[in-house]
Amino acid sequence: MAGRIETAVEEIAAQIIASEPGDSPIGSAEIFDVEYVKERDWYLRVYIDSAAGVDLDLCQAFSRRLEAELDKISLLNDSYILEVSSPGIDRVLKKDRDFEREAGKIVDVTFYSPIDGRKTVVGKLIGLEGDRVLLEDGQAFPRDKVAQVRLHIDF
Repeated sequence: MAGRIETAVEEIAAQIIASEPGDSPIGSAEIFDVEYVKERDWYLRVYIDSAAGVDLDLCQAFSRRLEAELDKISLLNDSYILEVSSPGIDRVLKKDRDFEREAGKIVDVTFYSPIDGRKTVVGKLIGLEGDRVLLEDGQAFPRDKVAQVRLHIDF
């Protein structure tokens, strides 16, 4: 059920963006990810990104538009909490397009179980090749062995 809702919300959100002029804050945004999860309550989390950056005004404006569209179609039968936010500077790369967009950046690759004695590797992302995550220096890891790829933050 959650997957179907996430896909539908992503399509609705994309239509909202497409309906706005490209130079407007909403029109220049893109959908990074959608999650529909049960914690204490149901949460519908929509992560948006923009080359101009994501601020509170953009999140509020997008939230109002999305909420209005969701209310029209009654997609969600349960009560839920809608959250619209940026994916953050240490965003998790999930979709193929995330790997394309973030190619050339330093990432943390975490494995389900150690590979060559390491549970995490830090390196420059080249991208995806078939079912492998490619890093600089010829490092390649099977995607089914990778628990998470996240943008690296130096402190």
